[in-house]
Amino acid sequence: MNDDQLLRYSRHLLLNELGVEGQDRLLAGHALVIGAGGLGSPAALYLGTAGVGTLTVVDDDTVDLTNLQRQIIHDMSRIGEPKAQSAARSIAAINPDVRVRPITRHADAALLAERVREADVVLDCSDNFATRQAVNRACVEQGRPLVSGAAIRFDGQVTVYDVRQPDSPCYACLFPPDQQFDEVRCATMGVFAPLVGIVGAVQAAEALKLLAGIGSPMHGRLHMLDGLAMAWNEIRVPRNLACPVCSGRPAP
Repeated sequence: MNDDQLLRYSRHLLLNELGVEGQDRLLAGHALVIGAGGLGSPAALYLGTAGVGTLTVVDDDTVDLTNLQRQIIHDMSRIGEPKAQSAARSIAAINPDVRVRPITRHADAALLAERVREADVVLDCSDNFATRQAVNRACVEQGRPLVSGAAIRFDGQVTVYDVRQPDSPCYACLFPPDQQFDEVRCATMGVFAPLVGIVGAVQAAEALKLLAGIGSPMHGRLHMLDGLAMAWNEIRVPRNLACPVCSGRPAP
């Protein structure tokens, strides 16, 4: 680290659990963020401010006025601009040392196969079941840890799926790809603005812990937030040994 970085990250360096070695791991790390909306906004901002060396942000949507109620990485001047590019500009304005790669394409299987392989950790900040399944499958195939978040109305959830851990489930263990789920979207159901900030910040925290190799990531533990009561519940989530996506892994 140079002198500017020692000053910028000084509050991290004071943490015994992180210190210089942990910060160096962050600076060398690569995080892939799928979605630059409500969850991706705080997640990407915190990863950037924390000094993750490379951020790849994938989103094929553009900024709309209705996004600005909660998607804090964008502003009025960005309306009509691709979200991934807007996110890259905001991160660069805070921390120009971070290499941000905006990708303004849909996160399909072909793109994910390439981008997940390059990353050290993946954050699923998307808003639909099909994309979540595709991201999960790519992470299983490439052996990459996945930090997954979701938020709608006043309810949020977040967990880590890390197939490097024999006892860790994958997303499909909880939500089988052949089951039918009713898609719920902010445009029809609404979402409490700070809720996505809370969940996205937790996603960033878990990703940073994974990159730095500190703490106990929450794989196997699904955290659910009731935003009206501001109460967290945790449930243990076992691995499904018959999962159609990750069943080929060694048994725990």
